[in-house]
Amino acid sequence: MTPDRPFHHFHPSVANWFGKEFSQPTEIQKRAWPAIQLKQNTLIAAPTGSGKTLAAFLAAIDDLVQQGLDGSLLPQTQIVYISPLKALSNDIEKNLQRPLAGIEEELKQLGLPQVPVRVLVRTGDTPASARTAMTKNPPHILVTTPESLFLLITSDSGRNMLSNVHTVIVDEIHALVRDKRGSHLSLTLERLQALTKNRLVRIGISATQKPIEEIAKFLVGHNDGSDNAIPCTIIDTGHKRKLDLSIEVPGSPLSAVMPNEVWLEIYERLVELIQEHRTTLIFVNTRRLAERIAHTLTERLGPDAVTAHHGSMSKEHRLQAEQRLKSGSLRALVATASLELGIDVGSVDLVCQIASPKSIATFLQRVGRSGHTVTGTPKGKLFPLTRDELVECAAIFDAVRRGELDRIIIPEKPIDILAQQIIAEVACGEYSGNDLYQLVRRAHPYRNLSRQEFDEVITMLSEGFTTRRGRRGAYLFHDVVNEQLRARKGAKLSAITSGGSIPDSFDYEVRLEPSNTFIGTLNEDFAFESSAGDIFQLGNNSW
Repeated sequence: MTPDRPFHHFHPSVANWFGKEFSQPTEIQKRAWPAIQLKQNTLIAAPTGSGKTLAAFLAAIDDLVQQGLDGSLLPQTQIVYISPLKALSNDIEKNLQRPLAGIEEELKQLGLPQVPVRVLVRTGDTPASARTAMTKNPPHILVTTPESLFLLITSDSGRNMLSNVHTVIVDEIHALVRDKRGSHLSLTLERLQALTKNRLVRIGISATQKPIEEIAKFLVGHNDGSDNAIPCTIIDTGHKRKLDLSIEVPGSPLSAVMPNEVWLEIYERLVELIQEHRTTLIFVNTRRLAERIAHTLTERLGPDAVTAHHGSMSKEHRLQAEQRLKSGSLRALVATASLELGIDVGSVDLVCQIASPKSIATFLQRVGRSGHTVTGTPKGKLFPLTRDELVECAAIFDAVRRGELDRIIIPEKPIDILAQQIIAEVACGEYSGNDLYQLVRRAHPYRNLSRQEFDEVITMLSEGFTTRRGRRGAYLFHDVVNEQLRARKGAKLSAITSGGSIPDSFDYEVRLEPSNTFIGTLNEDFAFESSAGDIFQLGNNSW
């Protein structure tokens, strides 16, 4: 490869691999690599399919390769990649193996020793044996979710594993900052910063961010809890790209409630579109609707042509559906939000959204699953189900045409999340009240937390609350004289078993007898209301 400016700091093996795989870097890659190589906090905003993930990762991989060649690469976790979805984590791990294998081949051709850069995934789907092995032999790059990172940083083995991290990559950051899950992650990142020996370099990635300056502050946090934010380089190439969009309105008039005859028209139109395209991805807003549509389309197209994908299904079924979609053996996949973010779903020709997505960003992310290449054109069709939704869909199209996005509102200092993280951090070691207060205020959602509010949370956690059977809910000992905090017995167990901000869904496991094979889960209400002999849909099959 010619010594072009974007590659002048890359090792020849890395530059050569990229040159053989791609004709040239995209605009976002040219601008992001220098900032990341200078160890700057960086927020990357670019359209779907523009090479954002490689823009964030390639400089980090190059750093590991150069460490390996000069003999300083130790078996330590240096880079943590955080994604909001387990499916996206698995996908990223697979996609990282491709450049790593290519770079190994280039090193071999250059006559240089091999650099065994290791990548592992740690999510709720990871078997216990793999989790244990991971802490004993840490990967250089850890791919995980916010909740799994919280569990790691609250356990002794996990803290030892993460103590040398110097780079954190937060993918699809827009999907995290808008609710308490983001507040939870912001405190976890500050706890990681307090743990690690290095200054954390934070890299955020998303195609749909507004207001981008506020998201940058969320990513990097604050020095002293005020608006004195840590510097962050914002690289914004916009979110607009050429799209092929249309609204599909049935022949029968839409009403306030969807009649059965209109559903029949929608199914017929979906069958036509699936037959006209090689691979179609159909997004819906609920798991129940995903099963219903997948079942109806299966009756029309055959059992091997269509399947469903959502969070209630077993890991094995979800992975099989993703692999069949990528290989092109599946004509249509009906999915919920479980496939809307950044996942490489192969060559998808068309995306259909059934019902209003309720969000401009959500619609753009879902349509972006088709034509997911630098030169591809995403193609999407929107199916409103009622008159009200038709108005919403028209408004979304108008916003997309004008290049507008939903404004993300970041929750301000949620106290329940704060209490959970305080218990978890104090359970890892004694803390002074002042030090813990300063740590908390460095997280962007808690920059305005007053000392009185903080002290009230500490009082609640140390004194508990009164019930008919006495006081309970006390997790901390508070030494008021010395202003020291330490955990009571069972505090760490409570933190680990109650971690995260995703509400508990009281689901029942469905297992196939006599093999005891896990199939998926069913909602508590359905389980209570069903009777022996009832037939239900799960995983595109009747049980």
